[in-house]
Amino acid sequence: MHLDGYGLFVNDMGRMIRFYRDVLGFEIKEAENADNVYLVKDGTLFLLYGRKDFEKLTDKTYQYLKGVNAHSEMALYVDTFEEVDRQYAHALEKGASSLMPPTLEPWGQRTCFIADPEGNIIEIGSWNKPYAEKDL
Repeated sequence: MHLDGYGLFVNDMGRMIRFYRDVLGFEIKEAENADNVYLVKDGTLFLLYGRKDFEKLTDKTYQYLKGVNAHSEMALYVDTFEEVDRQYAHALEKGASSLMPPTLEPWGQRTCFIADPEGNIIEIGSWNKPYAEKDL
């Protein structure tokens, strides 16, 4: 099996599209009014499913968390410590909630945590070197 993508079940499709596209730089693959929206970030497929549409598709009703969803996190990497700070500030200006401001951790990574408009956790971090060299 190959990982093909990662999906979120969203309440407000337009707001979430605008956040992931305009704030975090995901590329949208279809119109904003689609039931299921495909976004791409660095070659990875990211799917947004309308909650009601998914329930109709599967003929089931689901329970959704309210507030911050602490069941998973998405990690985004930037090349410099300064960019962690810039991206964090930009995300907050555009509707993200702060969970942890940029912090230099004892292990040498600068990282922060935000929540998207529907409470999904996103980490923005850096080892202060280019992505291609971060694991060397």
